[in-house]
Order: sequence, then C-alpha cells, then structure tokens
Amino acid sequence: MIVGIRKLPSILGAAPLQSHRRLPTKLRMGQHNSEHNASNSNHQSRVDKFSKVIRDDHTGGWETCWEQGLTPWDLGQPTPVISHLCAMGDLPNGRALVPGCGSLSSSSPKIRYFSFLKEDFFSWRPKELFDLIFDYTFFSAIEPAMRVAWGQQMQMLLKPNGELITLMFPIDNHIGGPPYKVSVSEYEDVLLPLGFKAVLIKDNEHAIPPRKGREMIGRWKRSLAHASL
Repeated sequence: MIVGIRKLPSILGAAPLQSHRRLPTKLRMGQHNSEHNASNSNHQSRVDKFSKVIRDDHTGGWETCWEQGLTPWDLGQPTPVISHLCAMGDLPNGRALVPGCGSLSSSSPKIRYFSFLKEDFFSWRPKELFDLIFDYTFFSAIEPAMRVAWGQQMQMLLKPNGELITLMFPIDNHIGGPPYKVSVSEYEDVLLPLGFKAVLIKDNEHAIPPRKGREMIGRWKRSLAHASL
C-alpha cells in the first residue's frame, strides 16, 4: 500500500560541434538549442511565479499554486529512479509513504493500492507505521528551519529497520527557494543523530537530463536501537 500526503530543472546547453563538415547537424543543433532554451525560459518563468506565490503567502501558497497549475516540479510521470527500483525489485515490501506526493494518475491500473490524505505532515500520527518512505525533494520544499522536525517525523513514521529514500535536489549554491538548496551533509546533520545510517549515497544516474549533476539518491536505514514507537 502506498499512502501519499500532498520540484526544478536547470538550463542545459549543448556544446557546438567543431567539424565544418557537420554544418547541417550544427544547424539542427542550433534549432534544437533555440527550442530548448525557449522551453527552459518558459519553465523558469513558471518557477519564478511559483516561488513568488509561496513567498507572498506562507499559509496558503501551495494550495494557490495547485489551483493555478503552477506545479513546475511535476514531471507528469513517475520519477525515473523509482520506476527503475520497482522494475529491479529493489524496494522493501509493505506500506510506503510519499510525503508531498503531488498528482498521480487515477487511470493507473494499480490505483487501488494508493490512498491520498490531506494532513499536516509534521503532526500526523497514523495508526500504522511504514516500511518505506520516499522523500521526493520534500526536504528541499520546506523551510530549512523545519528540517530537524522533518527528520523527527521521519523517525516517528518509519518502522524500526524501515528504509527512507531521499531524492536530494537541488545540490547547488542558489539563494532562496523553494526549492531550497541541499547537500548530503545537510541530510546527515538531521538524520544521523536520530539513528539513521546511510547505506547508499550516490549520483542519481536516472535523473532527468536537466537535473543531472545536481541530484543524488540516498538510502537510509533506521536503527532498531532508536525505535520511538
């Protein structure tokens, strides 16, 4: 069972080809780059509008963004790394939680396995804990001052010996947000004191092209010695 409780490409540029014998290819690349840059410009405009709404309305900004369709983080499909892990059978069985899950297709043949809840993540107390929690940049969407509370709630919601998967993005030095910049050390600062152990941290080779080099995946196991429920 998956429970869902209701993110930002960078601009890419292709290096020009150097051979004069590839001029037609260069022209095609130039046209492609122009279309790509125009698409990124439009996306960045939507990101800017989204960020402004969130900054101006700290209480209802997220709802306003959903109502206005300002959801630049939404890929319109499962994030590729999760599709890969599912295909490989490399995820724990049992109950899974995706905080801030966004939209999922109601036409999916597996929709009967999903439940959607509108709750305050930080105060929610479910009747059952979870075997797996997937944080799809939820960490970078919240105010940095709330990250300790994020970790405490992850500890509260996860079964002893459960697994937390974090998609860590954006790893860069930009100012402001959301999304707010993240780093591996910022996850470690929050999770290690709570008894989480990193079993895998690496670049996300399945990241969508605009996020490559700025996105990592972390897999964390919760220690039995730090059980809180």
